[in-house]
Amino acid sequence: MLVAQARAANTPGQQMENASVVSNNALRIAMPAFAANPFFPADGSGDTGIDMELARGIAGELGAEPVFDRSAVTFDGMVEQLTSGQADIAIGKLSRTLRRGRSILYSRPYAVLHQGLLANRLSLARITQGKPPEQIIRDFSGDLGVIEGSSFATYAAKTFPHAQLHRFAGWDMVVDAIRNGTIDMAYRDDFEIKKLMVDDPSMTVAARSITLTDKVDTIAIGVRPDNPHLAAFVDLYLDLARGQQVLNTDEIIARYRLGSKA
Repeated sequence: MLVAQARAANTPGQQMENASVVSNNALRIAMPAFAANPFFPADGSGDTGIDMELARGIAGELGAEPVFDRSAVTFDGMVEQLTSGQADIAIGKLSRTLRRGRSILYSRPYAVLHQGLLANRLSLARITQGKPPEQIIRDFSGDLGVIEGSSFATYAAKTFPHAQLHRFAGWDMVVDAIRNGTIDMAYRDDFEIKKLMVDDPSMTVAARSITLTDKVDTIAIGVRPDNPHLAAFVDLYLDLARGQQVLNTDEIIARYRLGSKA
């Protein structure tokens, strides 16, 4: 466990009170190399974003210097940085999953999204044959695209056990596969799907979005497994400094629209 050397104190209680939860006055923060606006920008492109603000706020309240590691190329890559001791926290639109929870600590969620599907319109018409998609979607047995190393690559096997899973290196590749009909549907959170429609309204000609209202994607901060004190502090920060605010898709889309107009 990383515990900085405390100032000399007269009693054990004072020593505990003075102890820090980070070492060398630095908070090592894992964040992906790519951008996910409005959560975090691409490496070197600025300090704005929901996750950047959270990271700097936590570091500031700890009296620590935020040191960002943007080497992770997947979301699971951030988790590996925590388990290997390379990072103290991971903050980068990181979904909570039971599999990840076996190896790292999580904060409480600061955003709750719904899971969603982006469906090729021609494929959807063929699959549903005029029936409402909600009636048949869970028995879907076609080609389903996910991002490798994402939470949805984990969710897919349980949510769509009959689907043929296709793993892609990035979201742009998934979207291209939907456009050209290589896959029938893509599986991600509803925010990213709605953001795609904001960025490219022409996408509505080729695809349709479907929100799985009974399936949520909770976004939280990951903490290295051997530092429960830091995990507790992060929860305290979310409670006191952030007022227990939990963002939803509509709020995040509104912030994204505002940022895209700036």
